[in-house]
Amino acid sequence: MGTGPLAVEPLDGGATWRVAIGGSKGNVLDAAAMDALAALFREAAAAPHLKAIVLQGQGPHFSFGASVQEHLPPHVGSMLARFHGALLAMLDSAVPVLAAVRGQCLGGGLELVSLCHRVFAAHDAKLGQPEIVLGVFAPVASIVLAERVGRGAADDLCLSGRSVTAQEALRLRLVDEVTEGDPAEAALAWARTHLLPKSASSLRYAVRAARASLRARLAEELPQVERLYLDGLMSTTDALEGLNAFVERRPAVWRDA
Repeated sequence: MGTGPLAVEPLDGGATWRVAIGGSKGNVLDAAAMDALAALFREAAAAPHLKAIVLQGQGPHFSFGASVQEHLPPHVGSMLARFHGALLAMLDSAVPVLAAVRGQCLGGGLELVSLCHRVFAAHDAKLGQPEIVLGVFAPVASIVLAERVGRGAADDLCLSGRSVTAQEALRLRLVDEVTEGDPAEAALAWARTHLLPKSASSLRYAVRAARASLRARLAEELPQVERLYLDGLMSTTDALEGLNAFVERRPAVWRDA
């Protein structure tokens, strides 16, 4: 499937794309991966016969999330802009996106998955928003996670930073199906049963209609949350301490400031 940031495999005569995130041991969403995702979804928007994208990780994991090093100054502003731009490109493509989750799906990886239309997880998958453990928070999850799991569960995941098993994720509706086999094959089977018999153009309009309010919310709220992150959080001692402690592989020492 390739070893770059993305490997794309057209299937079903081009009606389905299987896309694997790669480029690092944990499929980290660094600048190169984010740019590749944005380009992929722009290309998808211009592919008139495309009816579904199955998104997975290369190797045993989906993604460990965004690069922690790129969360630090002076890269954090461009990192957020890149990542949020890639997610908005996914929404704007109006192509149904199915996530196939194996292994760890953390941080920005889970934010990406949370915006997918249907999520298939292997029985041993683990999913979480651990940003708070590093002294930061997840901007996109802060806005959209409650749409998938409800406010109480979203607050639990974002404030505790804990990971959940595939079975708990299913109970929370964080994922839609848990599989014993390859979740990508389950996602492809679902797409072939439920999406491929449909009109590609009609599917695009259905996606736009179903996600119109979410897209409008992100357009209004995401810039505000970005400013809270960049102007507020990143001016604190503890945010930098948490990120640096992770990079230096040592316990964080919080000053509550």
